Amino acid sequence: MVETLAMSSIQSLLPTPSSMEEPQNWLEFPRDVTLMILMKLEAIEILETAQFVCKLWYNLCKDPSMWRSIVMLNLDEPELSEKYQNMLYSAVDRSSGGLINLNIEGFGCDELVKYIAQRSSLLKHLRLACCYKISADALIEAFEKFPLLEELELTLVSFSGEQILNIIRRCPFLKTFKLNQQGSRNPSLACDDEALAIAASMRELHHLQLIGNSMTSDGLQAILDNCPHLQSLDLRACFHVHLDGNLMKRCSEKIKELRRPNDSTDDYNYLTTDYD
Repeated sequence: MVETLAMSSIQSLLPTPSSMEEPQNWLEFPRDVTLMILMKLEAIEILETAQFVCKLWYNLCKDPSMWRSIVMLNLDEPELSEKYQNMLYSAVDRSSGGLINLNIEGFGCDELVKYIAQRSSLLKHLRLACCYKISADALIEAFEKFPLLEELELTLVSFSGEQILNIIRRCPFLKTFKLNQQGSRNPSLACDDEALAIAASMRELHHLQLIGNSMTSDGLQAILDNCPHLQSLDLRACFHVHLDGNLMKRCSEKIKELRRPNDSTDDYNYLTTDYD
């Protein structure tokens, strides 16, 4: 199934000859064109299929420039977790220290995070979604090896409130921070701890996404007061924030791209509300 999807992806990226032209030979494409085509595939498609098409593609798929960005998504299959981890180890090795963007979903472990941290000092963008076996402690330790990190996304992670606060305090130079959870309308769960930590620690932020956060209007006020470079703000499913009056006026004046608590989440791939 994966092989079929990967080959379909490759075909869709190739130029389509007109009915009057001879079919094009993939092997005749210039090296840089072939590299651009292969770079549009996800890591699993490259490692399981594309690299075995021919000797030329195998050699290209080992080029470190192919692995500046590693994307492995929708892999929440516990029985295959070890397989996916081994594939990521291989992808990191192929990057030869040049990994800049890492985006993984549904798998991972602390040893894998440690391995990446030891070999990827150039990492700038890190996204973890539904990676329930990666601990906050392993991630915090890894941050010391990512001096260039400027974008961090944590979506539906299983960290405690205190662990989230520790992560926020250790990432003062982020330009983009995304912390996405399942929001609740229960007033007893309203809490500004994370918002206040962001306000105190992340003054360089340009983009902030807090889908499903439990903060109140006071927490939002603190962020607006202390994050002077903020340009975009996503507050969808932040049900304890009430955007009206002066607060709405401040957001309109300060934020170029604002998504409000009740705005549509149709373009978001995860459950945003805890209905329990």
